[in-house]
Amino acid sequence: MLNKSELEEFLNEKYDLYNRPSFIDSDPIQIPHQYPKKEDIEIAAFLTSTIAWGKRSMIINNAKKMMLALQNNPYEFIINGTDRDFDKTAFTGHRTFKPVDFQSFLKSLRNIYNNYGGLENIFTTGYKKEKSVFSSIKYFREIFFELPHEQRTEKHIANVLKNSAAKRINLFLMWMVRNDSRGVHFGIWNDIPTSKLIIPLDVHSGNTARALELLSRKQNDRKAAIELTENLQKFDNNDPVKYDFALFGTGVFEGFGKI
Repeated sequence: MLNKSELEEFLNEKYDLYNRPSFIDSDPIQIPHQYPKKEDIEIAAFLTSTIAWGKRSMIINNAKKMMLALQNNPYEFIINGTDRDFDKTAFTGHRTFKPVDFQSFLKSLRNIYNNYGGLENIFTTGYKKEKSVFSSIKYFREIFFELPHEQRTEKHIANVLKNSAAKRINLFLMWMVRNDSRGVHFGIWNDIPTSKLIIPLDVHSGNTARALELLSRKQNDRKAAIELTENLQKFDNNDPVKYDFALFGTGVFEGFGKI
């Protein structure tokens, strides 16, 4: 087993290896990278991260279909679209994320941008309530589902009150907040500190973390995400989630920690 110094060297080496623009070409983050406008980046990133489970090629393909359904102009389509426009989009869904869920998401995003100042304002307001990413996600979920919607759609926004690791929203927040000038993450939100982000824990990063003895909890839930983030803080207290590149990259591309 690696000692702390060796583990730090390993994590930093893998972080450096994968945190570079070439990573974008094989990752769903390529979708928001198509856009220069802040609001388009936010919406494309949010919708893409929402369907970020399963085969990465399928995630990317279906995210492209979502953007096409929004005429590759997501912000303008959403703020100016009518319910009828949303209900007749051609997006056919992604696994359990069905057209009815997509339509509901568009209506909620329109409400957020027209009445709440946009996604950044909602998440920042929620963060300031308890200086916590989990309070940010909780508040966002409350606003997101204040409009009439089908109960089934709620499963596509993490409920942190039920111990969810909130992998997909934490992924979205990492994309929006982290800014290390490497060209992968966007760093376009300034009022949520990078040091407060939570690792977007999934099967790949979880298995790698357990193999490295950075995570003891067996379930990939909220407690596990906190445990892993706290352990990564020992190597970089200001930016612990940068090691998502190391954990995810070695898990996906190298098969490290595979069970």
